[in-house]
Parts: sequence; C-alpha cells; structure tokens
Amino acid sequence: MTAFKCFSMVSCAALVAGLMAAPAQAETLREALMAAYQKNPTLTGARAQQRATDEGVPIALADGRPNSSANATYQENIVVNANAFTAPSRQLTSSINLNVPIYSGGSVRNAVNAAKVRVGAGQADLRGTESSIFSQTVAAYMDVIRDTAIVDLNRTQVRVLEVNLQATSDRFEIGDLTRTDVAQSQARLAIAMSDLQTAESNLIRSKEVYVQIVGNAPVDLAAPPPLPGLPEEPNMAVAIALESNPDLLAAKERIAAAEYDVKAARGTRKPSVSAFAQGAYANFLGTLGGNIPGVNFIQEQSNAQLGVTLNVPIYQGGRPGAQIRQAQARSGVAIEQEIAVERNIISQTRASYASWKASLQVIASSEEAVKANALSLEGVRAENSVGNRTILDILNAEQELLNSQVQLVIARRNAYVAGFTLLASMGRAEARDLGLEGGVLYDPEINYNRVRKKLNDYATDPNPTAQATRTVDTPAQSVPLVGPPAPKTP
Repeated sequence: MTAFKCFSMVSCAALVAGLMAAPAQAETLREALMAAYQKNPTLTGARAQQRATDEGVPIALADGRPNSSANATYQENIVVNANAFTAPSRQLTSSINLNVPIYSGGSVRNAVNAAKVRVGAGQADLRGTESSIFSQTVAAYMDVIRDTAIVDLNRTQVRVLEVNLQATSDRFEIGDLTRTDVAQSQARLAIAMSDLQTAESNLIRSKEVYVQIVGNAPVDLAAPPPLPGLPEEPNMAVAIALESNPDLLAAKERIAAAEYDVKAARGTRKPSVSAFAQGAYANFLGTLGGNIPGVNFIQEQSNAQLGVTLNVPIYQGGRPGAQIRQAQARSGVAIEQEIAVERNIISQTRASYASWKASLQVIASSEEAVKANALSLEGVRAENSVGNRTILDILNAEQELLNSQVQLVIARRNAYVAGFTLLASMGRAEARDLGLEGGVLYDPEINYNRVRKKLNDYATDPNPTAQATRTVDTPAQSVPLVGPPAPKTP
C-alpha cells in the first residue's frame, strides 16, 4: 500500500519499488504520519478549536431569532402605608415575554456572513496545521534515520581504529613503527570515541523529538518512499503555492470576514424593528382589601399586549463610529497579514526548492566522494604495506572516508525534508494528498453541518476527553548496543 498519492506514472513506479524494498517488519513513514494524524495533540487541539469556530454561526444566527423569557415573583409587604387601605399583604406575580426581531439594520445578516467565512478560514487553518505536523513528522523520522546511520558509521570507525591501534602497537613492539605512530593512532581513536558519544546523544535527542510528535518510540524505521509531484522549476512551485497553500487561503478568508464585520458595525446606526407579545398575571392570595371588613375584592388580575417597536438611534455617545473605525482597522490588519503570509509562502517555497535541488547535487557529489575515498583508503593501506605511506596517511584516509559518508547521510536527509517542505508550501502535504489510511479521515465539514442550524438551547455535547496520547509512560530513549560487525584487520 503506497504512502503517498502518485502524481505521475514515473513517480508511482518509483514509489512502488521503494516500498517493495522496505523491510517487512520495519515501521514505515506512512505509519508514523498516520499516528501523528490521529494522536498528535497540536492537531487534535486544532480540530477542537475548529469545532469552537463552527459554533460562531449558530451564535450569530441566534441574534436574529425570536427570544422568550418568563419570570415569577412572590412578595410579602411587611410595612404598608397607613392610608393604603386596599394594599395586599402578599402577592404572586408572573409574566411571559416574546420578542421577534424583524429588522436590525443588517447587523445580524453581516455577522452571520462573517461567522460563516471564519469557518472557512478555520478549516484552511486546520489544513495548514495538518501540513505543519506532517512536515515535523517527516523531519523527525528522517532525523532518526540520519542519526542512526551516523552512529553506525562512527561505531565502524571506532572499531577500525581499534584494529589499527592494535596493529600499530604490534608493529611498534617488533620495531617496525615508532611511538609517534602509536600516539597518532591512540589520538584518532580517542577523537572517534568522542564523536561516537556525540552521535549517540544526537540520536537520543532525535528519538525523543520523534516520540513528542508521533506519540510512540521509533522502531526500526524503514527507508521512506520517493516524494511524488515535485515541480520542475521554482516558478511552477510558487504558482501552485499561491493557489493551494492553506495558510494563504485562510488569510484571504479573514479579509472577507473583516469586511462583513465593517458592514455589521455600520448596522448599529440604522433603525431596528421588532415585534413583541407579553402577558402578566397577579394573585394577591386573598389579601387585597383585607383592611376593609365586608368588602370582597377580586384577588386576581391579568393583562396581555401585542405590538411592534421601532427603534431609531439618534445619539449613542459615539459608540457606533468607534465600532466602525475599529472594524475598519481590523480589516486593514487582515489585508496586511494576507500580504505577509503571501511573502512568507513565496520565500519558503523558493528556499525549499533551492535546498531540495542543492541537496540532490550534494548527494551526487557525496556518492562520488565516498567511492573515491574508499578507493583512496584501499590504495593508502596497500602503499603502507610496502613502506610508501605512513600510519598518519591511513588515519587521514579513514577520516576522509567517514566524513564523506556522514555528508552523504546528511544530504539524503536534507533532500527528503526539503522536498516534503516544498510539497507542504504548495499545499500538497495533507492527509488526502498523501493517501493515508488506517481509519476515516477527519472532515471538519461534518461538525459544521451538524451544528450550524441547531435551535435547541439544551442541545449540548458530552464533556470532551483527551484524543491525543500521552508519552509520560514512554521509556527514556537510548541507543542500542548492537552495532555493525567488526572490520577485518587491514
């Protein structure tokens, strides 16, 4: 099963070949991405935030819907005016009111439109968060692979130098080499062991970052599949990014929402019309007129009214003007932020493309360097055996081979991460683009459609529970003691 959706037949063939070459039991990049997609707290939190944004629409709609209230009051009249012969000693009153907004100057309509647009912006933000988490996952995955390879290379180097030191010591004992040769071998071994410790520390750090992002410890990571759909030149990448990058789409949506906010603020200066109905009931509990013997008063009374209210604002202390100016300023902020996001996307896309291309060139150069240094080391060892090269020449050749191998490992990691970052900038690094499986993909539109027209005041959801996994029980990461086999004596 492929980890990424293919954009061309060539990339599909390369992808299938890459997956077939992966170890059967190894953890794949697709599995890491799926784990992060389901359980990363940043992503699950962003989904919860989007559900909160969805509720902005029914909240805005509520301002344009009828509203009703009722109240009841029981009253004891402890002190009554002496002249109030008919005043009751106690009474029970109740009332009910219904208000129906008819026209609000466009404020409600524009507030609803702004809320709907912000839902779209939030969904784009969620896509951007998803893409960002995937980029972090890929970087963490490749960091573990890189640092594992560097640890193995340094372990090999330590074993080689241990063999070299033993051989140098043996030749010194028979007078074939000097103490200087032995000291040089000892120094290189000490430096190699120090480099190995640093490499192991870097690997542990990369593993801990992997646990933080993915939620589980990395186990025997397989080589990642080739990245499909990478552009042929930077202008093509920028054109796709300007059309599909979710962060830019969200910024554009916020401009539209801010424009609706300005219109809603302008509506506060316009007349409003509403209809009302109200009724009241009072019961004096037999105490009305109780101070006048022999007189029976009616102990209940009720009334009801229907009407229409027209409210014409004349002066509101300058509040509407301030609200309009505030909304206009926020609209200006949204416009400037959209330009800033666009600049950032263009810069990131071009930089990622350049980094990806440069890393590919570094890979090609490093592969040639590894081949040349391996051949050079073999030649130096052969020449040393006939006395034409010194121990220091061998040590230098071994170090140059190690350096080129490490550079190759780093270049492969950088190329893959830069390529994926480029896909993310282009808006092509989301779950649906990558063809992730392992469960139903999260669709924010489902929750929005569920809540946007709810009318019931008591329609609530269950209290939330954590969706992300905790890593407190994950053991501290370490470096396996098993390394590459010991080299043969040169």
